[in-house]
Amino acid sequence: MPSNETRPTSAADTQAAQQKHLSQSADTSRAITAARRAKFFSYYKPHLPVLAADLACAFLVALTTLALPLCANFIVDQLASETDHGLIYDQIFLVGGLMLALITSEALGRLFVDYQGHVMGARMETDMREELFAHYQKLSFSFYDKQRVGQLMSRISNDLFNLSELFHHGPEDIAIALLKLTGAMAILFYLSPSIALIILVSLPFAVAYSLYFNRHMGIAVRKSREKIASINEHVEDSLAGVRVVQAFGGEQQELERFGQENIRFLETRRLGYRAEALFSAGVQTYAQLLTLMVIVFGAIGILRTELSVADLMTYLLCIAILVDPISRVANLARLWQEGITGFHRFMEVLEIAPEIVDQPDAIELNGVQGRVEFIDVRFRYSPELSDVLTGVNLTIEAGEFVALVGASGVGKSTLCALVSRFYEPTQGRVLLDGHDVRTLRLRSLRKHIALVQQDVYLFAGTVLENIGYGSRNASRADIIQAAKLAHADEFISALRHGYDTDIGERGVQLSGGQKQRLTIARAFLRDPAVLIFDEATSALDGESERAVQAALAEIAKDRTTIVIAHRLSTIRHADRIVVLNEAGICEEGTHDDLLAKQGVYHRMHHTDASV
Repeated sequence: MPSNETRPTSAADTQAAQQKHLSQSADTSRAITAARRAKFFSYYKPHLPVLAADLACAFLVALTTLALPLCANFIVDQLASETDHGLIYDQIFLVGGLMLALITSEALGRLFVDYQGHVMGARMETDMREELFAHYQKLSFSFYDKQRVGQLMSRISNDLFNLSELFHHGPEDIAIALLKLTGAMAILFYLSPSIALIILVSLPFAVAYSLYFNRHMGIAVRKSREKIASINEHVEDSLAGVRVVQAFGGEQQELERFGQENIRFLETRRLGYRAEALFSAGVQTYAQLLTLMVIVFGAIGILRTELSVADLMTYLLCIAILVDPISRVANLARLWQEGITGFHRFMEVLEIAPEIVDQPDAIELNGVQGRVEFIDVRFRYSPELSDVLTGVNLTIEAGEFVALVGASGVGKSTLCALVSRFYEPTQGRVLLDGHDVRTLRLRSLRKHIALVQQDVYLFAGTVLENIGYGSRNASRADIIQAAKLAHADEFISALRHGYDTDIGERGVQLSGGQKQRLTIARAFLRDPAVLIFDEATSALDGESERAVQAALAEIAKDRTTIVIAHRLSTIRHADRIVVLNEAGICEEGTHDDLLAKQGVYHRMHHTDASV
């Protein structure tokens, strides 16, 4: 008879499970690394012709540099061995002319590398910045709920600039360093194998030293990136709220907070500079030691007639050439740490998949009537939080004017956000004209919905540009007509440049009511099938509110209108009022019907509560 008891987990089972988990984690890590490596090199693809030319010029620079000591060796040898001065002059001028041609070629090669190479890196940076910005546009509201603007800006500016330097200098520095190193070592072995062997044996110690401090530089770079992002975050937050800061006398508090972040950043930079200084000093000292060693052993070689003066001079010139690859490797190590850190931060965002995307078989929405249905809708912002909406069932007929009221936090705004599919329901469905909104193309869905929020956002630019935002084909006459519907034309016309007045960042030069009316005009201009007002008249004075309510009543004809009410007086003429509480919909009906019930709405109305 089989036993129903669960078999105890043995230590061996636990260890096997842990090993399996570690193996899976390692496989995932390798897959991510391989994908990122492929992504890194993919940015070179559109620029392969320029890259090839850049590398060709880099090789030219390295070859001409190596050829110059050989030319010098030939001239000194001729001076020592040739007795015919006329012939010596001819050979000196001939080799001098060759050296001049080599120097000219090297200068042209360097010019191409420094100019076109940097332009190539800048273009790659531009491509990546555009890709990241486009990805930012696709990410869902839930992503931005957890992010800070300063951090995101740091990834699109500082990180990508350092990455462009790596894209440019990386290939050419590797090419020049390898060719100079191998070429110089070949010349040294040809002239004196014994001295060259001593130099070759010393190289691994220099590499080990470089790798050690390179790792410390990388740690410091990563930390400094995190700290500068925190500084950007604080600056953006403080400047955006500068009016609150000054109104509440928080200047000193902000200075102290900024000072703390700045000191933390300074400390990470100090550690980075210390590692970089030790790295650079070690490399330069190594180069000097090589020079000293060549002079000592070269002098001994001359005394023993194993080496000529010309060979010693060539040796010294080659040692100087060897310093350049070492310096390039040092610079490349720094660029690698800064660039690859930026690349990983770039990829961290790029690898975040947008939660709200078109399904493969998504359909275009045409001929919209505006019937909205919520079927058993539940929603929570994250798994660890409780439900904001619990089993909501609501149908709004096409052309109906419905008001949503209730205490703060019961999910009124969330319910409206689900219609535009800014969030996905945790459970249940939201339908528009019988179509689940998840089956519709996002652009098609949102084209037919206009949302006016309580939190007004205006872009830096003119009044005309702000009203016309999102309606690219609208004419100036259309924009002015929308402004008139929103009762904004009068104050706009009174501005210094009328509709062409620059309103400053976030409309700083306008009052709260004026800004709100511009956003309402923006919504009117779209002529949507579904119009959503999320406490959109809360910032208006009494006269402006009455004007906008009259315009709202006019534009609401023959279209579905959902209004989240800030003041109950604004929605008394709604076709239906839906009252929500923590449990969902608790009442619905007309203004008079709900007052007659003497329930929740009745209490809200008579206490004049803000809802």
